[in-house]
Amino acid sequence: MVKKLAMALVYIAIGGLIYVYGDAILAWIQTTDSMMLIMFMAVIMALFPVIPYPIVGGVIGAALGPVIGGLITWVGSTAASILMFMFIRYGYQEWGTRMLHRYDRLGKVTTMFERNAFLTILFTRLIPFIPSIIINVYAALSKVTFTSYTMASAVGKIPAMLLFSMVGDNLMTDPSHIIITIGVYGVFLAVTLLVYRWSGFGRSGRTEAERL
Repeated sequence: MVKKLAMALVYIAIGGLIYVYGDAILAWIQTTDSMMLIMFMAVIMALFPVIPYPIVGGVIGAALGPVIGGLITWVGSTAASILMFMFIRYGYQEWGTRMLHRYDRLGKVTTMFERNAFLTILFTRLIPFIPSIIINVYAALSKVTFTSYTMASAVGKIPAMLLFSMVGDNLMTDPSHIIITIGVYGVFLAVTLLVYRWSGFGRSGRTEAERL
């Protein structure tokens, strides 16, 4: 119990520091020339999401361009998701498993999630307005394998990270392109949601929901 409390306090303390110095960190990202330091800071900012990560991705994209900026944003977000998964999995999973299966309905949803973990994580990662931390924590508390989680997260994050970076770059170069960029991603997102709805998991999800 003391170990879990200490880990939580450290996490909160680092998040507090980022909250206080967040603006200075974003300004520093725009001026530094060190790719490794920017990548490291991208991981930290994604791991402690005090500042919304789309803003961080936009700043990196504005500073480094859509390709390099998108790559660094993706690496930072993916690495942070893996670290968060490991932090919860090895620190709180025993407690979390009891919580997820304490209630019958939640236990059924969790079982369904675990059975279709790869597709569920992949599709939810493709939707940028679903908070990443919720997916990280829920997956870590469940029995999802590390490999499935990592692969689905890495692939699913690519489009959204590119979007954040491209929007940031467009703001610095040609703001009129932002509407086109968001429009293209909107079409992509609509197709993704349709595929998800028509997939086997989508049908099983509706069936399970009806039983609940």
